Amino acid sequence: MTVELAVVVWGCVLAFVHIFAAVSAKTAQYGTKWNVGARDAETPPPSPLTGRLIRAQNNFFETFPIVIALALILAVARTQTETTQLGALLWLTARIVYLPLYALGIPVLRTLAFLASVAGIAMMIEPLIAPAIQALW
Repeated sequence: MTVELAVVVWGCVLAFVHIFAAVSAKTAQYGTKWNVGARDAETPPPSPLTGRLIRAQNNFFETFPIVIALALILAVARTQTETTQLGALLWLTARIVYLPLYALGIPVLRTLAFLASVAGIAMMIEPLIAPAIQALW
């Protein structure tokens, strides 16, 4: 297994952490009856913590598909490099750090963690740009 694909596996674990963190906060706010119910009724706005966990989860699922696609392309094309491996690890590490920073409402460090994750994605995609251009021309 490549480092990039291993990062996808751990990204899946992190996805579950995001899901369960958000639903736990929702259940704490709205109650167990809401959690096991049909959720048809209007709910009050989320508390600050619940809202942050929902937004962190949404943000994670905006970048995770990109990382999955890149890891698969790198594996199929056999174009992994030390840079793509470091980029994948940077993305994962930054995303792990991002969740508690967002949950705690720490704004600047949270943004820096997000930007580090984007830098990791850029490191993964960079070696694929030239071959992708060549394939189209």
